Amino acid sequence: MAEVKLFGVWASPFSRRIEMALKLKGVKYEFIEEDLKKKSPLLLKYNPVHKQIPVLVHNGKPIAESLVILEYIDETWEGPAILPKDPYERAQARFWAKFLDEKCIPAMWKACWSTGDEREKAREEVIEILGILDNEIKGKKFFGGDNIGLVDIAGNLIGYWFGIITELAGLEIVTEDKLPNFRKWINEYNNCSFVKENLPPKDKLIVFLKARFEAFNTSK
Repeated sequence: MAEVKLFGVWASPFSRRIEMALKLKGVKYEFIEEDLKKKSPLLLKYNPVHKQIPVLVHNGKPIAESLVILEYIDETWEGPAILPKDPYERAQARFWAKFLDEKCIPAMWKACWSTGDEREKAREEVIEILGILDNEIKGKKFFGGDNIGLVDIAGNLIGYWFGIITELAGLEIVTEDKLPNFRKWINEYNNCSFVKENLPPKDKLIVFLKARFEAFNTSK
């Protein structure tokens, strides 16, 4: 039997992406919780370039970076497809997953962690970027169509974590009038039984994120 290990952090959406994909494929794995303040020698060995989680180790061979790992899982194990079979649709899925990581997530962090006039400007930028996704998801249940796909798995941060973070930050961003389709996707996403099974408990995550906010505010 193939040996599969995942180095991650329970509260990390990037780790959860990989867990979601492995469970979608029915792959058994060992989860190894990392302390990012004191990274293990194994993590540093398996990901010497970025020294970050998640890292998937399959039969002793490490794969780093969550989007790369998701494609590896899809190509390695049978089961429900993560990426579409059609080459054009596969390219589009990769494009939007990259858009999430390179455009959406940095803008969201900036809005939630900035203050004063900078915060309002950052908030407007997030709404503008999410408006692009709002248009893309229009008329669809999920980004992958009727079923969860690469973009939906990669979208766990914006679908779940972001709502909790904005609430703690006192920000209102995803509203019915400005982002109706995106808001509908969030509801579909969080009510999907498979997704719910692969998200951290909300109360536990709130405690974790609240501590991060308090530490940030204390350091200002």
